[in-house]
Amino acid sequence: MVERANRPSALNAPAEATPGPQVDITGTGPSSKVIATLPSGESVEVLLYGATVTSWKSEGGKTENLWLSEKAALDGSKPVRGGIPVVFPVFGPPPKSGHATSSLPQHGFARNSRWEFLGKSAAEDALDASSVKLDFGLSTTELSEEARKAWPFDFGLVYSVTLAKDSLQTVLNVRNEGEESFEFQVLLHTYLKISDISKVAINGLLGVSYVDKVLNATTHQQSDASVTITGEVDRVYASIPQDTTTVLEDGKPRFDVVRDNLSDTVVWNPWIEKAKGMGDFAPDEGYKQMVCVEVGAVDGWQKLEKGEVFEGGQTMKSLL
Repeated sequence: MVERANRPSALNAPAEATPGPQVDITGTGPSSKVIATLPSGESVEVLLYGATVTSWKSEGGKTENLWLSEKAALDGSKPVRGGIPVVFPVFGPPPKSGHATSSLPQHGFARNSRWEFLGKSAAEDALDASSVKLDFGLSTTELSEEARKAWPFDFGLVYSVTLAKDSLQTVLNVRNEGEESFEFQVLLHTYLKISDISKVAINGLLGVSYVDKVLNATTHQQSDASVTITGEVDRVYASIPQDTTTVLEDGKPRFDVVRDNLSDTVVWNPWIEKAKGMGDFAPDEGYKQMVCVEVGAVDGWQKLEKGEVFEGGQTMKSLL
């Protein structure tokens, strides 16, 4: 048999295309939401009303990481109780007078405005099957007339939600698109779902000063390595030196919350009486299955001049 010097190699069958993340838009009007699912089953749901993340499932879609009230309004009638509401441009009740945010409702307008879905973004990295990034936008033109009158500045917000196998990243980009400077605060009001509040400890805040809203807004210093919750808690921890706060349950790490360019964290649990007093909080004993660890810039004000941009966010890791 004669050997051929340039015998053709065997033809390689084309490799099957790797399935990518699936992104769907469901519902109409204020109830519209975007659902992204990885091929491995992890998912995130974002309501266009408030760009509120209402669900984040890890472990192949088996474990829900966010607490959502059974009575949460998902029809655009009021801000969502649970998930991750976006607080902008003021945290809590606004200053009574003398500030540009004074005419706004508590927590501002971002959480009760309808955002625009800007699409699946691959601007920073080539997205693969292990992650998907969703972008949402809100600007002056999308605001209600009432909100524009109360806060008459030209701005643009882009909120990016990136789902990976064991993490969820949420980042807010704020741009001053007008001629005047403006001041603002921002907070991501995350409701983490846990099994038993009595077994929860929050680490990473030792030595940090905080304002205790339960104790007449007095200032204290965190003297214990762990924050434990045995009653109503509403604390604003400011200028935290380390980036990571860890939520443990029954002594085992459950979540890491990693801040990016946001120096403050609010820890909140309404406990028994306050939970009963909120009409959209259900069940009444739901406080046992949630704890809010909310990253933000709320100690003082951020200021943007014409054309300037601020960006900050968080990466939450499920540690199961």
